[in-house]
Amino acid sequence: MNPQPNNASFAPLVRANLRSRSVEGFSQDLERVCGQFAVESGSASRGRIDGDVSTLPVSRFETAIVSLDAQRVFRDERMIRKDPGEHLFLLIQDKGNCRIHQNDTSVLLTPGDMYLVDSAKRSEFVYDGMNSRQISIHLPRDEMLHRFGAICTGGIGVDHNDPLFVAMRAVLAKIFAEDNAVTLQLGEAFLSLLGAYFRCVSHQEDQNGREANAVLSRALQLIERKATDPAFGPQALAEALQVSSRTLQRHFGTIGETASKRILSVRLETAKARLKEVNSDAGRDTIAVVAYDSGFNDLSHFYKVFRERFGVSPGAARKNMSP
Repeated sequence: MNPQPNNASFAPLVRANLRSRSVEGFSQDLERVCGQFAVESGSASRGRIDGDVSTLPVSRFETAIVSLDAQRVFRDERMIRKDPGEHLFLLIQDKGNCRIHQNDTSVLLTPGDMYLVDSAKRSEFVYDGMNSRQISIHLPRDEMLHRFGAICTGGIGVDHNDPLFVAMRAVLAKIFAEDNAVTLQLGEAFLSLLGAYFRCVSHQEDQNGREANAVLSRALQLIERKATDPAFGPQALAEALQVSSRTLQRHFGTIGETASKRILSVRLETAKARLKEVNSDAGRDTIAVVAYDSGFNDLSHFYKVFRERFGVSPGAARKNMSP
């Protein structure tokens, strides 16, 4: 689940003072707090950034407040090898926008949105030179894996339409408003909500996986039963399963196949089995009859695909398989 542009209004959680910095100086502060990242300023900025990097404790976790008007910030494999990711960064967009690229997805964050960044994976944050402020809560990777499992790795957004998002946002607002005496309990409450969210996402993914497997299983059964009907094809199969053609092809993609190829394969195997039947010459079906009974309505096409599949013509195959 990836957050989409959010039209809701969220009050900022923190304040920050911006100052003109060299890209090099800003990058050094960012590395000291968050690890190795490359920073690119806008073309009109001439190697300078209006921004700041500061820290504060949130519950028991170190938290960075990063304000900047860079073009983009990224972390590649070379940086990861040199500076392995020990944390997951819970990124809270506090001001402005940011587009995050991680785990082959692209997500636009607007104020209030949250995204759990995996520092052990490639990541890119695009600001297009506009002022942005993000709060990054540093969560120990090993602890989070123990708590939540692998679903929390690789980069994952928190859907702002989920009721648990509202609850997490409310707890965060209270954490930043209270003193340190109560933030430890609030921090645990927040992690519990985050864990509940991940469990819901995992359950939904498992449910989607089971439904997909059920559709594919029914599709394969229908093909075995109906492939010999010349009128039966992918469209008829999709209609029988009550899914769209695109959905059907997506399910077959999980096994590296298409519905059309599976139907053709069953028809060819049926024809080959029919050619192996041992009868008297007088009682044998002609190759044309075998082709039509196996689901082919074009004899020349049957000869072509049979040879492509088995390397011999249907007549040669019958002769080779005769006792």
